Amino acid sequence: MAKYLDPKADVTFKKVFGEHKNLVISLLNALLPLDEGKQVESIEYLPPEMVPDNPDKKNSIVDVRCEETGGRKFIVEMQLNWTTAFKERVLFNTAKAYVRQIDRSEKYKLLQPVYSLNLVNKIFEPDTKNCYHHYSMVHNLDTKKKIDGLHLVFIELPKFKPQSFTEKKMAVLWLKFLTEIDEKTRTAPQELLDNPEVSKALEIVEESAYSDAEMAAYEGYWDAVRREATFVGELDDARVELAEERKKRDAEKARADAAEAKLRQDKIQTARNLKTMNLTKEQIAAATGLTADEIAAL
Repeated sequence: MAKYLDPKADVTFKKVFGEHKNLVISLLNALLPLDEGKQVESIEYLPPEMVPDNPDKKNSIVDVRCEETGGRKFIVEMQLNWTTAFKERVLFNTAKAYVRQIDRSEKYKLLQPVYSLNLVNKIFEPDTKNCYHHYSMVHNLDTKKKIDGLHLVFIELPKFKPQSFTEKKMAVLWLKFLTEIDEKTRTAPQELLDNPEVSKALEIVEESAYSDAEMAAYEGYWDAVRREATFVGELDDARVELAEERKKRDAEKARADAAEAKLRQDKIQTARNLKTMNLTKEQIAAATGLTADEIAAL
């Protein structure tokens, strides 16, 4: 009976999709919104991006970058801990990959689309049951009109249900592989074993295929992810607390401003009443606290 490792970890994910071109091609074709006749056929791996050290995230992000023979570029990321800035970071990296295709001497027509596939192990869109989110540049009134440059795909793994991909068998198989296989798995689902590509991926994540050093790296990765999750959670809690304090201060200020405005209106109304009684400005000022000019303007 096989014992598996979680394919979402750094070591395993890169072994499956960063060392086996046919497997990452299968994943891309299954999960990206590619037009008919434009499936990925061959790729070359690109060096990983150097990401600046940021305590807010990074241990939980695993990426594989590749380029099709025809020029299209693909970024595949596994994100375990969600952060509020993740979408912006994905957009930045995708745009950077897009503009790096040419220099000043080349023509813009040579630019090829860049696809960013982001597998997220957190729910970040709680208001919808849909786990698949595709962002692209479309006309805001006529969505058939597009600028084909950047494609951002986010998949919320915890919300995945096979019935969401009824016409995409390979999408279901790959998402089952990513969501159902981990250290607790002793028998993989038969439908995964029956598919040649996913079955190969299962072989790659069998614990017996890993050296002691790789297992140490695997355990170290999960430790880092847990520490990061704690840090991000504490940071989010601090942000919420600050937001609540700011909201409380704003509410208190609004109440104080409203009370002050009402007090002034009361003074003005009192001054008007006193004027009808033919009191002097000095008497009205003493009674209301308004200045002589303010009283004269009433």
